[in-house]
Amino acid sequence: MVQPEYPDLSVRRQCDLLSVSRSGYYYEPVAVSRQELALMRRIDEIHTKQPFYGSRQTARALRREGRTVNRKCVQRLMRVMGLEGMVPGPHTSKPHPEHVIYPYLLRNVPVVRPNQVWAADITYIPLESGWAYLVAVIDWHSRAVLAWRLSNSMDTDFCIEALQEALRHYGPPEIFNTDQGAQFTAKGFTDVLRSHGVKISMDGKGRCLDNVFVERVWRSLKYEEVYLKAYADLVEARQGIGQWFTFYGRRRPHSALGGATPMEVYRGAVRLKAA
Repeated sequence: MVQPEYPDLSVRRQCDLLSVSRSGYYYEPVAVSRQELALMRRIDEIHTKQPFYGSRQTARALRREGRTVNRKCVQRLMRVMGLEGMVPGPHTSKPHPEHVIYPYLLRNVPVVRPNQVWAADITYIPLESGWAYLVAVIDWHSRAVLAWRLSNSMDTDFCIEALQEALRHYGPPEIFNTDQGAQFTAKGFTDVLRSHGVKISMDGKGRCLDNVFVERVWRSLKYEEVYLKAYADLVEARQGIGQWFTFYGRRRPHSALGGATPMEVYRGAVRLKAA
């Protein structure tokens, strides 16, 4: 869809209009066997259902299904997929060694209103002949998905693009919380937050369960949309995921929100009772 020879629009501008990161446009995927893609999808299904499983438990679960696989293979694939078990430990997060790590700001802080705290996370999306990564910016109080981007590489650009879209449409939150992944600790990402006066919070050891509600969004997305489809490519995935996010935000009742939708709570049409 991007036409590099087009005289009136640069590649950068075309990527912006198509919601495609430039690094994703230039990325040339390496062929992966169908057997390995099927194994990666199954690992993702196991992780979505039991996000506390690390590579050891995931390998055991696969072997119980009759698959011949060792832990080293599972570790490698989970690393490619960006998956980690939600268990506190010495290697809960692996930040880039040259990136600044910000302190965790949400200890004992009640989140009681929209735009008080936003969070971002990345998840793996299986495709027919490969995979993609999905990032979403979510309002912590309402569970509303404010912006998202899909990319075929685990870069920083698509995370920045999602963040900029959320800020453009909804204004800045007071606090932005993420894990210590390299995409979120990158200077380009944190500079956008600091330029809008947003306080930056990052999960450290022992904080891996803070974003459980984000994992619940991923689980709903995958069981209600992704696993029911066989996306051929990024175009199909983007269309299907976009339709589901619209349904999730505006029409799907949420039990944790008293039967309201995330956007009803975010817009203030429904107020949650204090816990």
